Amino acid sequence: MNQQLAGYAPTPVTARMENHGHSMLKVAMATGQDLYARTGSMVAYEGFIQYEPNPPAVRQIASQWITGEGAPLMKCTGDGLLYLADYGADVVVINLNNDSISVNGTNVLAFDGHLTWGVERVKGLAKFAGQGLWNVCISGTGWVAITSRGTPLVVDCGRGEDETYVDPDALVAWSPNLKVKGKRSFKASSLIGRGSGEAFQMAFSGQGIVVVQPSEDSTDRLRVRH
Repeated sequence: MNQQLAGYAPTPVTARMENHGHSMLKVAMATGQDLYARTGSMVAYEGFIQYEPNPPAVRQIASQWITGEGAPLMKCTGDGLLYLADYGADVVVINLNNDSISVNGTNVLAFDGHLTWGVERVKGLAKFAGQGLWNVCISGTGWVAITSRGTPLVVDCGRGEDETYVDPDALVAWSPNLKVKGKRSFKASSLIGRGSGEAFQMAFSGQGIVVVQPSEDSTDRLRVRH
């Protein structure tokens, strides 16, 4: 192989999920270890791997996903190496250990099929009439891969008593045990976020983390729900 290309060759498998560079996910597939992945995210694979788009289990759970934020999922089965990516976005691999994480649907790349997951409405925003936020909550022990439009910032909300404020369009994921509430700000409307009119932030408090991406989502995370 050309020496200039040798550094990009596949690396030895060391875990179920791992990064290949910043923008690609490598998954070690094995019989009985099914995977849910974003439809269309496969860029290459080795071995014998089959794909089932929008399987019944996904249709049943995703029927709640009425907000337009839904990420269609496919079921991946078989043996080999699977490479996934999402338009060059950074890939972040998380190994849950009897834990859970709440992820913006557009930032879900892949997760182990045995994990418990569902679509949930974010609590704490009810007083903002006509608005809502839906995320995918994944829990259990296993692997999850999420994407970020650029290198993400992980904020530890347990370091102090102050709340952490986040532009909802830049939000990627957070610990579900955090308390969430909405905050409107008129004075900062021209400085925070890219929207017009009043600015809206999400305030997180408690013990846990919040993951933020440097590029705002192209969709309006907090739109009027019908």
